[in-house]
Amino acid sequence: MEITKDDKMLLAAAEDKFHQSSQQYRTTYTNFLDLHQRSLIEQQWRELSRDASDTRCVFWGGYEDAERTVAMFLPDYADESDCPLSVIRIKTPPGGRKLTHRDYLGSLTGLGLKREVIGDILTVENGADVIILEDIEEFLLMNYSKAGRTSLQLEAVSLEELHVPEHRSVMVKDTVASLRLDNVIASAFSLSRGKAAEAIRSGLVFVNSIQSEKPDMQVDEGAKLVLRGKGKAYLREVGGRTRKDRTFIAIERFV
Repeated sequence: MEITKDDKMLLAAAEDKFHQSSQQYRTTYTNFLDLHQRSLIEQQWRELSRDASDTRCVFWGGYEDAERTVAMFLPDYADESDCPLSVIRIKTPPGGRKLTHRDYLGSLTGLGLKREVIGDILTVENGADVIILEDIEEFLLMNYSKAGRTSLQLEAVSLEELHVPEHRSVMVKDTVASLRLDNVIASAFSLSRGKAAEAIRSGLVFVNSIQSEKPDMQVDEGAKLVLRGKGKAYLREVGGRTRKDRTFIAIERFV
């Protein structure tokens, strides 16, 4: 995995947060991370935790399976409830155009906010729930009133009130020559094996939230698979062998 200057800055800041938590016995946290950034910090954490520190690292985005998460460094008495996240509930006028994720994100960053203070944006027919760092809650309530030409009505709600839309999924049954990552990704996202291998080498594939750049990596049953730009899937079942010595698999793909 190629480490950029921005990646190095991110890792240095995360290491500082870890040491602050460990030395001051308090919860610390990063800004919101994308999948690549989370993968970097997860790998860094394996090195930092070798000293058997009591400080834990937990990734939390407000709900199970959130795509954007913060890295929380927790002393032994703390848990995810200490995370300073808030939810802004947006309602749009009835009968108007349904706003998309891009509409909300564009209007939020148009206020001068950085992407790193905004978590997942969960859209519904007449609005959205936006997970944010609580520091910007008051700013948004006072300043966020429009997305393009659409007027917005805002209120702050607790994480317990978060509306997580139901995601549809389809079950894909297939056979693969082996459980190599390129084979499984090709099957899950209807790609050629060459295209799947190219995506993996380009850093677009994540297995259990870890960026995986080796096409020949073996995938285990139950693995969560993400291909950026294509979506998410789970390898739900690994079955027996066919007469041609291929392996039966069942993949749940979210659509």
